Amino acid sequence: MTTAAIVQARTGSTRLPGKVLLPLLGRPMLSQVMRRVARARLVDEELVATTELASDDPIVELGRREGWRVVRGSEMDLLARYLDAAHAVGADEIVRITSDCPLIDPVLIDDVIAAFRRDGSDYASNTLEPRTYPRGLDVEVVSLAVLEAAGRDDTDPATREHATLFVRRHPERFRQTRVASPADHSALRWTVDTTEDYELVRRICEAAGRDDFGWLDALAIVQANPDWADLNSAVEQKALPHA
Repeated sequence: MTTAAIVQARTGSTRLPGKVLLPLLGRPMLSQVMRRVARARLVDEELVATTELASDDPIVELGRREGWRVVRGSEMDLLARYLDAAHAVGADEIVRITSDCPLIDPVLIDDVIAAFRRDGSDYASNTLEPRTYPRGLDVEVVSLAVLEAAGRDDTDPATREHATLFVRRHPERFRQTRVASPADHSALRWTVDTTEDYELVRRICEAAGRDDFGWLDALAIVQANPDWADLNSAVEQKALPHA
């Protein structure tokens, strides 16, 4: 069995173009994400899924320098892009990670994979409602068979753009496991979608002074600097398409 962590990445962010290449601790943000994902013990393969657009050639070049496997696919049909990447490495379990989560914690990745396996789930995540983890620590695990079923049956371009949304919206069909934190920290926003988000994450990384800190270390830093939460408190999360 092969468990592949597939990190979706492109330069065409609407609110912060090129964000995946912005520097954190002297490396591009995408490099930080990949370094952290690679520390997950239950992951066999890590790869980047980007688009076929020329604007994403810098991601492919970064992957070449870093020694990553990079698979290119559809810009808007993210579900198809994930399937292409999963098939490229023969993955049986797919771990979905987004490149705008530079504080992703390998321990959390392992926790979600372990819960997925323990429960015999079709899908497991720490993002199922009600959320408890800070936004930006998002981990999803889905079986290849279930992702392929979504690929066949999801005919809505709006949901295919979100890769796993069809699966999430059909709990009557797909067995789902919710992974929760002991305490509710869902009000915290550690994803990077705006300049304000980037400034907060940059401060957290610089305060930590290294790239192998865990999410609880980040939490302690934020709690020691309560005014930092104001940096991106007004940023609204993009809404998902209606069911």
